[in-house]
Formats: sequence, structure tokens, C-alpha cells
Amino acid sequence: MSQARDRQRHRQPTWQFRKRSFGSRVEPARANDRSGPAATSSTSASALPRATHLAAAVPVLIVSCVALVALLSGAGMHWLSLLAVGPALASATSGPWGVLLVGFLAVALGVALGAHGGAPGSEQAIVLSALVAVTSASSLAGALRRRRERVLAAVRSVAETAQHALLKPVPATVGEFEVAVRYSAAAAEARIGGDLYALVSTPYGVRLIVGDVRGKGLPAVSTAALVLGVFREAAYDEPDLLDVVDRIERSLSRNLAPDDFVTAVVVGFPCARRMEVVNCGHAPPLLVRESDGVMAVEPTHPAPPLGLRALTGETPSLQVWSFADGDQLLLYTDGVTEARNHGREFYPLVERVAGHVSDDVSRTLDALHDELLAHVGGRLHDDAALLLLRRPTVAESGPADDCQTSVGRSRVIPAERQPGDDGFVGGVGELAKGAPEPITRRV
Repeated sequence: MSQARDRQRHRQPTWQFRKRSFGSRVEPARANDRSGPAATSSTSASALPRATHLAAAVPVLIVSCVALVALLSGAGMHWLSLLAVGPALASATSGPWGVLLVGFLAVALGVALGAHGGAPGSEQAIVLSALVAVTSASSLAGALRRRRERVLAAVRSVAETAQHALLKPVPATVGEFEVAVRYSAAAAEARIGGDLYALVSTPYGVRLIVGDVRGKGLPAVSTAALVLGVFREAAYDEPDLLDVVDRIERSLSRNLAPDDFVTAVVVGFPCARRMEVVNCGHAPPLLVRESDGVMAVEPTHPAPPLGLRALTGETPSLQVWSFADGDQLLLYTDGVTEARNHGREFYPLVERVAGHVSDDVSRTLDALHDELLAHVGGRLHDDAALLLLRRPTVAESGPADDCQTSVGRSRVIPAERQPGDDGFVGGVGELAKGAPEPITRRV
């Protein structure tokens, strides 16, 4: 697998750079998805109070154990200095009032044990003064920690709002397609990262984009917001999918730094059983067919990522593939294929898709996402996005409209057009038969 991947990397254009990574995960909300954040949030919410109560009880337990050891050993004041561990630890698990309560308990036990052991008054005063000082400092630390937690909660709330504005939850059904999405941001405590996706139903059919922004942090989020905003606007306005890509390219050329770029795949379904793909330096989507298995939708004419067209002078091409009933299309980012385990082995996505594919797209992505996390040991080190789209069979959704009768569709290939005319490669007969060779048009 690694040798095959190396050969594939050698075939890729030089503009497909590796991106830096940074580290944790988050999953966005999806309608009708039991595995999304609704279930995760409810589980976390029920487990969090229980863990908080247990953590708050630890300082009290420590103080009690120290007092018990001092009482049983008869060592007098030698053990009582350890009572300061209780309020010190409470500053990390409780608020200021909780720290004061633990400190009061420690001081009371210190006085009682000192009197029981007959310790000199000066020695007791030193130990008790130390307990009071540690309790006061710990109470202040607990108050500052609570304040930082409130600020962090406010920041998370803003990030969550930004997530819903940028990566809007994708419904389980868009147009005639069944859809599922899984997204994990690598930035610790982040809700959004440099990967992007969007899926919209337009007068020209369902259109979607999956991309990956070079860089990390807020600059990457800003670029992702720009790309998604332009895509959602152009997808409704432009009949031709290549014009949608051109709109994004022009916007990025005016707003990106010279060394920034965005790899992306833009896909459109202008009519029944027809799929258009424009790949700009991104990982090839995987087309899943019952008859042919899993195949990569490799671009016949590789194009540079969005934002670099002015440097290379190369323009993207549009490929047309058949997309029959029951076919599925998986789009992903390099955070999935470049995820490594402890043995430095890449995650074998193609083999895993073939093993987990089913008629339930949500269940398929659940299995892939869980296996991906298990492969890397539970935590991803780069943003990762998975989007799976399936066309239901006729028995599930009823007959679909044909390309010639669809309203509002554009650039339909005439039946009498010959292979090779106007830059087309292949023929309509191949498309109707569902052959894997695509029709390709370049501008």
C-alpha cells in the first residue's frame, strides 16, 4: 500500500504541497444524524457533572487521609504540614468557596491534632499560618481559574456560531441525494479549521465543494469563509460549473497572499445520472459502484490549486461521469489519507471504504470515522473532512428525470455530437452505458 501511495505521490503535480497540522477533533451538527454532536453533547453533559463532583471530593479525601495517618502514627506535627495539599489541589477543581471550605477543614483538623498531640504552641502557629496562607493563595487562584473558564466558554460560543455560519449543518437529504458529513478540526478546542465543505441545491442541480486551505489558525478560517461565501453565491448564479470555479479563483487572486492557496473539488449534478467534476489540486474523490467497486476520479488534466492559476497559467478541466442509481461519491481532505498510526503507516482509505460501504451513508461514515480515529490512536493531527453522497435506487426514490427533459440544466451534450468535437473526449454512448471513462472539457 505504501509503495502504491508513493507512486501516486510521484504522479501528482508539484503544486500539491503538504500542509502543516495541529491537534484535536470536533464534529458538526447534522440533521437526522444520531451520531452527530447532539448525541455527543448529551453524553458529555451527563458525564461532566459526575466527573466534577468526583474531582471536588479528592481534596477532602486527601485532607482526611493525612489527618488519619497523623492520628494513628502519633507523629504529632510532622504530618500536619501535608494538610496544605488539600486546599492547593482544590484550586484546580473547585471555585474560591470550595477552596475556603477545604482550607477550613484542614485548619480545624490541624488545631485538633496539634492539641491532641500536645505540640508546642509556636510549632502549631507556624503550621496553621502556613495552612491559612496556602488556602488564601489557592482561593485566589481558583477565582482566577473560574474567570478564565468563563472567558473560554464565551470564546467557544462564538466559535460555535462561526461554525454554523461557515460549515452549515448538512441535512440528511439534499435534492434526490442522501448525504452524510463528518468533520474533525485539528486545532485544540477548535470548532472550525482549514478544511471546508458546502452542498447546495440550485436551479442547475445539486452542487458541492470540498477543499483544504493551506495554513492553520484564524488565517485559514478566514480563507475558508471567503471560498464558501463565493461558492454559495456563484453556485446559484452560474449555469456552467467551470464558471463557478472561475468566480472563486478571481476572488482568491484578489484576497490571498502570494504563497497561499486552496485545494478543492467542485462537483455538480445537472441532471439525472450525470456528474460533473472540476478538480483543482485536491485529492481525487472516490466513486463507489456496485459493479466496479471503488475507483478514484483522477483528473485527466491536473490543474493547480485555487489561487495559483496566475503562476502556472493552467486552467482546470471539467469531467463528466455517469452517476447511476445506487452509486456513491466520497469526497475527503488530506487529513484522512495522510493520517498515520504509530507505525507511520497511512490510513488506507480505498480499502476501508470497500469494506464499510453500505446503503446507509451515515452508517458508512460512522464506521470510517471511528476506524480513522482508531488508526491514529484517538486523536487526529490534521483537519479531516469526509462527505459521502448517494443516489437512491429507483425502488427507493422513484424514476428520475432524464438529462434532455430537465429544466434549468446547462451544457447538455447533444446526442449527435461526435467524440472529440469541441474538446470532448469520449462519447454520449459511453456515458449512457455507465462506463468509467469520463467526458472531459477544457477551457
